[in-house]
Order: sequence, then C-alpha cells, then structure tokens
Amino acid sequence: MATLKEFEEALRENGMQMALAILERLRERDRANRVVKPGRRIVGKKMTPELAREILELHGSTEMTQQEIAFKLGVNQGRVNEVIKRGKWLSGDQAAPEAVARDKGKARIQGTEPKRARRPAAKSGAARSAKGAGKGGDKGTGKPSKRPATAQLAFGDL
Repeated sequence: MATLKEFEEALRENGMQMALAILERLRERDRANRVVKPGRRIVGKKMTPELAREILELHGSTEMTQQEIAFKLGVNQGRVNEVIKRGKWLSGDQAAPEAVARDKGKARIQGTEPKRARRPAAKSGAARSAKGAGKGGDKGTGKPSKRPATAQLAFGDL
C-alpha cells in the first residue's frame, strides 16, 4: 500500500496537475476543519459521595463501560472501578483512607504539603559489626546485643 507522499510523487511524475490541485484543496479543507482539542481531562473532579452515587446509577441503569462512565463524568476509570467493585467514596467521611489519600495528593500537586523529615541513612555492615564487636553484648554497656548469637548445628543434634 502506498503512502500519501508516494501517491503525490506518482501524480507529479505522471504530470497529473489536476489531481495534485484536488489533493491540495482536500488538504486545505482538512486543515481548516482540524481542531486541536485539549486533553480529555486536565484536572480531575473531586470524588464525592454524590459523584460515586452517580457512577453507580450510570453503571446500573445503562450498558456503559467503566471507561465510558469515567469519560462522561471526567474521572479516572480506576476511580469508577473502586466505586463499583469496592463501594469506595460512598460515605462522606473525610477520614476515610481514600479521602485522606486524595487530599494528600492534591496538597502534593499544589506544593502545600509539608516536607517529610528524612530518616538518617542506615549504617553500613562494617560500621554495624564494629559497634557490636564485644562478646554477647554492646560495646562497654553490658547489655545483651539485639542480634542473637549464631549457633551451629551438628548431625547429632537432630
């Protein structure tokens, strides 16, 4: 199958100027009718109990797929699935895990979430073994070490 460019080159080689003119008019018409549409969803709707009930109503009363419901209501298909399969978002409880996660995500996007304190990096194995080098306990404290001493089994032990 030839591409449009190959077709156009073949028309030029054969001197078919009328066909080239028609092709150019078709291109101009397509450019004039072309609309650059924004993304389906720039910012998703806030999931609310009302929106969850609307999802359930559409799911129960129509033959729409989850993706079609999501597109119509401007939400993510995963959210539609959560409502239908797990009943999430049906309560107005702001302490529900999904509401807390939503609010944290929105705060992170807006940059208003407080920075979490970073935990100090774990010590390397060499540093740890040097610290607990004393027999049966921490160095100089007399306390038993957190790690149990390793034992070996012999054939007679079983």
